[in-house]
Amino acid sequence: MSQHEHHDPEGGFADELGSALRSTGESFGLDGRPELVSGGLARGRRRLLRRRLAVTGGALALAGIGIGGVYAGSVLTPGKSAEKASVAAPKPHGSPTAAPTAEPSGEAAADSLKPGMAEIPLSQIADVLKANTPAGQWRFDGLDGTGQALGGVYDDGRGEAAVGISLSRAGRGPDAGLDMVTCPEQAYVPYDRCVEGRTADGSRVMVIEGYEYPDKREETKSWRAVLLTKDGFLVDASEYNAPAEKGGTITREDPPFTATQLKKLVAAEAWRPLLRQIPPLPTAPAQPGNAPKAPPRITGNGVQNTLRALLPKGLTVTDKGGEGEFAFVVVDDGKGKSLVQVNVQYGMGGASGDLFGSGDVTTLPDGRKVKLTQQPGEKGGEGVVWWTADTMTRAGFRVVVSAFNTGAQHEAATRAEPALTMEQLKTIALDPKWAKIPAK
Repeated sequence: MSQHEHHDPEGGFADELGSALRSTGESFGLDGRPELVSGGLARGRRRLLRRRLAVTGGALALAGIGIGGVYAGSVLTPGKSAEKASVAAPKPHGSPTAAPTAEPSGEAAADSLKPGMAEIPLSQIADVLKANTPAGQWRFDGLDGTGQALGGVYDDGRGEAAVGISLSRAGRGPDAGLDMVTCPEQAYVPYDRCVEGRTADGSRVMVIEGYEYPDKREETKSWRAVLLTKDGFLVDASEYNAPAEKGGTITREDPPFTATQLKKLVAAEAWRPLLRQIPPLPTAPAQPGNAPKAPPRITGNGVQNTLRALLPKGLTVTDKGGEGEFAFVVVDDGKGKSLVQVNVQYGMGGASGDLFGSGDVTTLPDGRKVKLTQQPGEKGGEGVVWWTADTMTRAGFRVVVSAFNTGAQHEAATRAEPALTMEQLKTIALDPKWAKIPAK
């Protein structure tokens, strides 16, 4: 049973998806991956979220991400593929400057990795979209062009709704696209329901019912289905309960298509001929022999295990997650839940001036820099505060630990202060155990 089905207490959501697949000749089987950690975070399936949280201290304060944000951009305004998703989250006000990464950078590098765009007639995409959704009135802003994505407005007589569809290649690596079909952690992305599964041909699929804005400042619902085929294509559909993704007047309680219908849409066989028109991704350019070596990267659960081992006594862990360089726990000392999170990064020396150039910064006798920050939560729930201890060695090894006075950043404060004091955060961040975690 998927860890994410508990968000549907009556079981109807998962049952509905199963019926949809069986009715189209496919069997819906929830992915039986072993070792799902508590809270539903699958190992090795959080690259996108990890990257968004890893680069800056400010990104660690990510106060919830809308459904479009965590899944690589809007379908109505097509963004990048999973592999090309933004490495750094937008820098919140008052947070450290984004640090350089080992990813390709600059216009030349970006251009060398751009996939060729398919010239699929938009009218053909519209035909498949209309043929695999319930009868209704459609409005598109021109179907004369070509491309790989299409947005329109659908009306079944119960209110206009924005709908979008995007076709793409997932990427080069063996795990490319997996984060697009993996339910996110609710500590960071609020949603009502999310189900992961497989189709009979081995394609992975995810359907998520969430919101355009994590703080729900507008009541725009965003429901999304993403299919990842075995040969590396993505079919990504989104729908809203308003005629526009952002800023539109709410016209109906829910988006028009049920989970069954949304699932049928992305799994439609009619997409296959269009997907085959998408050019292969270009080969990544070879690095020169004298190119600087990429810094080590941590994989596995070392950071998660170390964080738990370093927590002060008297805390009960109610949720946990993370993989590689990033990990989080939700703890409770009997006075309310508190989110604690950590990033452990090598090769960050180039960002030292930006990260430690101002604020409450001290330098230890061994050369390590320590910056302590207390500030309001960014774009989070009411009354949320965010405390951070950011540290870096002379060699650029960075450990940054944050704590909040809530169990989820987009929810209201559950206590006056985080469960960990600033001194405790500093002690955890400076512990030598972080440097002993295997990295390669």
